[in-house]
Amino acid sequence: MRSDAPVGPATADRETGANRLDGIRVLNLVTSRRPFFDEQVSVLERRGITQTTLELPGQRSGTDSRSVAEYLRYYPLVLRARPWTYDVVHANFGLTGPFALAQWRRPVVLSLWGSDLLGEFGWLGKACARLADETIVMSDEMFDELGVDDAHVIPHGIDLTQFRPIPTATARRRVGWNETGPHVLFPYDPDRPEKNYPLAEEVVAATADRLGESVALHAVHGVEHEEVPYYMNAADALLLTSDREGSPNAVKEAMACNCPVVARDVGDVRDRLADVRGSAVVADDADLPDRLAEIVTSDTQNDGREHVQHLSLERMGDDLIDVYRRALR
Repeated sequence: MRSDAPVGPATADRETGANRLDGIRVLNLVTSRRPFFDEQVSVLERRGITQTTLELPGQRSGTDSRSVAEYLRYYPLVLRARPWTYDVVHANFGLTGPFALAQWRRPVVLSLWGSDLLGEFGWLGKACARLADETIVMSDEMFDELGVDDAHVIPHGIDLTQFRPIPTATARRRVGWNETGPHVLFPYDPDRPEKNYPLAEEVVAATADRLGESVALHAVHGVEHEEVPYYMNAADALLLTSDREGSPNAVKEAMACNCPVVARDVGDVRDRLADVRGSAVVADDADLPDRLAEIVTSDTQNDGREHVQHLSLERMGDDLIDVYRRALR
């Protein structure tokens, strides 16, 4: 469902006899902890949800891949956590779905983040969604791709107090960029192939040719999440060249900072930026350099923050609790 109807209180837990409104106990299964997931955990904890998180063993690589052996090691970890003693098992990312569904005593909520539905293993995400009690996707595009009638569209929320406008000069001093521009931010690890860093390099080089001056491309990843707003405020534009996306947090965070965005037409980016001044979504890659050149030299004041207020962490937390209650009911 694209918009959730009001949900009543959770029914009584058959094992404990407790009628749980607050204090729902959730076991999170996740491939890799990322800032937006940690924010999800934090906002739910503030609402009285008790959570345990099991991360897939192994170091996350640039391709976010794990070996078969690491997946085999994960299943005993899940069993040792005794998932049947929780109220809800929440599989975050499609590849954790089979481990959540391997136990049948507790309701399963499945969250699909993007590449787990739109990428190589999308078939697995779809199969798990058919078996899960409730499924969450990040965008209407994902809802349509999933092809079911009862999924919930709940994009990751953003911290509007952390991601905020900061004077450009202040931000550039903080991150060590020179005062002259243009500066273009690529907010991902260049080694992640689905983010298509080579295209970003081509676009920035072509933009420099059009402007007749150098344009700095900054691939920023692995920094403390608290520092990311400074990079967004230091940039003249954020460039998104991904081959696929769900509802990219980087775009929403840039909007909260009033940082202009130039993006390919992927995920829900076109919908997010439809009414935003000083940003552009491009259907033809050949147009990216022209639009980026136009954006980084424009005097137009970006107003993205006005269009992202409804994507707060608090709203996301309320929506997730409604889904948990629905699963328990």
